[in-house]
Amino acid sequence: MGDSRSGGSAPTVLRIVLGRRLRTLRVRAGVSFDDAARVLGVTSLTVRRIEKAEVGLRIPYVRELLRRYGVPVAEIDAFASLAREANRPGWWHAFRDVLPEWFSAYVSLESDAGVIRLYEPHYVPGLLQTHDYAAALLRTGFPGTSTEEIDRRVSLRLRRQDLLDRPEGPAVWAILDETVLRRPVGGAEVMRAQIDRLIESLARPGVRIQIMPLSVGAHPGAFGPFQHFRFEFSELPDVVYAENLTGAVYVDRPEDVAAHLDVLDRMSVQAEPATRTREILGDLRKEL
Repeated sequence: MGDSRSGGSAPTVLRIVLGRRLRTLRVRAGVSFDDAARVLGVTSLTVRRIEKAEVGLRIPYVRELLRRYGVPVAEIDAFASLAREANRPGWWHAFRDVLPEWFSAYVSLESDAGVIRLYEPHYVPGLLQTHDYAAALLRTGFPGTSTEEIDRRVSLRLRRQDLLDRPEGPAVWAILDETVLRRPVGGAEVMRAQIDRLIESLARPGVRIQIMPLSVGAHPGAFGPFQHFRFEFSELPDVVYAENLTGAVYVDRPEDVAAHLDVLDRMSVQAEPATRTREILGDLRKEL
C-alpha cells in the first residue's frame, strides 16, 4: 500500500540524468576516473558517486570537470544552471518524516515520468485515490498510528496527484483488477465516492483505465502489482517498480523491463476495452 516508516530522500530524476551526462562526457573525452579526480583534488570514488547521483552536484566541481572534458563555456553555464535546479530537494523532501528512502525514489520517478503504466490487483492506485479511501487504507496498513501521522501520509498521497494537473503531466494507463472495485474499503459511501473519482478521471486526456474482469480467470499479471515508468530523458532507461511488505525492487535491465511490458500488453488485450470503463464503473457503483 505504499508508504513505510523510515526516513530518507532520493535524488531528483534531473540529478540522475546530469550524473549520467557527466559520465558520457568523461568517456567521450577519454578521461579516466583517476584523471577526473585529480582535476578536483578528490578520490576517484567521489567522481563515481557524482556520476551515480549519490551526492549533490557541487557547481565548482561540475565546471572543472566540464572544462576538462572540453565542453564549450556556454554549454558549461547551461549545465551549471541545470545542476543548481537538480540540487534543489524534491517537494517530497518535506514529507521525509513519513517517507522511506525506498519509496521516495518511487515518488521521484513518478514525478518526472512521461508515461506511467501499471497493473493493480488489490487497491485503487495512489494517483487516483480519494482522501477518505487513502485514509482508510493507511489506517489498515499502519494500525496504532496517530491520527496526525495518518493525516501526513494522506497529504503526501494526495500531493502526488498534483502531477495529473500539470500541462506536461504524464500519460497514465492503469489496468485494474475487478477485485479492486469490489473490495470494500472504508464502507459503501467511501467506495461510491472513489468510483465517482475514477469516472471523473476518465475525462482527463492523459488517463486511461481498463478493468480486468474476474471472468477472465488466470492472466499474465496475477503474480502481483507493478508500475512501469518511461521518461523523456534519453539518459534514463525505463524502470519497473514492484513493492513488497518492507521495501521495493526497481528494475531497469532492458530484458526484464521488456518482460513486464509484454505482460501489460497482453493484459490490455484481455481486459475490457477502455471505451467500456465508464459503463462498468457506473454499473458497479449502482451495486453499492
